[in-house]
Amino acid sequence: MPYEARAVISRTKKAPVTIETIIVPDPGPNEAVVRVQACGVCHTDLHYREGGINDDYPFLLGHEAAGVVEAVGPGVTEVAPGDFVVLNWRAVCGVCRACRRGRPWYCFDTHNASQRMTLADGTELTPALGIGAFAERTLVAAGQCTKVDPEASPAVAGLLGCGVMAGIGAAVNTGGVTRGDSVAVFGCGGVGDAAIAGARLAGAARIIAVDVEERKLEWARDFGATHTVNSRENDPVEAIRELTGGHGADVVIDAVGRPETYEQAFYARDLAGTVVLVGVPTPGMRLDLPLPDVFGRGGALKSSWYGDCLPSRDFPMLIDLYTQGRLDLGRFVSEEIALDDVEEAFDKMHRGEVLRSVVIL
Repeated sequence: MPYEARAVISRTKKAPVTIETIIVPDPGPNEAVVRVQACGVCHTDLHYREGGINDDYPFLLGHEAAGVVEAVGPGVTEVAPGDFVVLNWRAVCGVCRACRRGRPWYCFDTHNASQRMTLADGTELTPALGIGAFAERTLVAAGQCTKVDPEASPAVAGLLGCGVMAGIGAAVNTGGVTRGDSVAVFGCGGVGDAAIAGARLAGAARIIAVDVEERKLEWARDFGATHTVNSRENDPVEAIRELTGGHGADVVIDAVGRPETYEQAFYARDLAGTVVLVGVPTPGMRLDLPLPDVFGRGGALKSSWYGDCLPSRDFPMLIDLYTQGRLDLGRFVSEEIALDDVEEAFDKMHRGEVLRSVVIL
């Protein structure tokens, strides 16, 4: 019997979202229906609403979610009804060339549900990142459900579904931050602060946070930044070099995703250092770097997709760190809101007033 659910819908480009009734089909083969308990409001959802991803409207927004499996379809073995799960948008296939080479975090054929959720009139919806979790229930591929410790609060567990995992993974998985490293992070929103928290977990000796707003720099200190740079008032490249003995940082993470910040990150790293791009650029952005500088500085220029995470490995580990008191995921939650408050949450996020608003269902 299909489910009816209230959900947040983006119908047209840049228009305010609406709360509408959607139809969630019974799960088919290798699919699961999840009763959503909490979902973070992420910049990616705003990108969808603004037309920055594609124009496949209407969108069912929301993807940074945790909840309980309500039903599963034929062939599902990973999860069962009653399991507490975090939803992920990279359900690995296990058979593509990346998976066969033992690098499933690069999977080139990740799974989503085969069936489509719809509006009440039958209009098919495009779920954000294949999830669509600003809804009382959602339909996903079973591989998008990662079981975690049910003692964790849904409001914090769901954050691993996107921003927090992206930031921690950018530092630990992609950047390879290790004991004694110097790290610089451009952009101190949710992803940037998660990168700072990840660098701290990995034992970085010096963590330099860069932003244009003092409020965000204060947040960065709370997550473990040892030094801060207001790039509205200071040249961040010079400041980072000064703080690292004139060399630049071992790992520089761009959590903004703009050509200007990427260029600053490039020149703020040490020779043979690593630059990690985890901030999501918008279509049309271009980068112009002198090729001799790229050649002459060596090192690595990397992009971090979802923190290069493997959800089945990383989500339970990070939840364990949270329950042990070693990773303060609760610090990322600025406020808890209702479905009807998502549009206002977008405004707060755009103004830089919150790290994460979390929808509680």
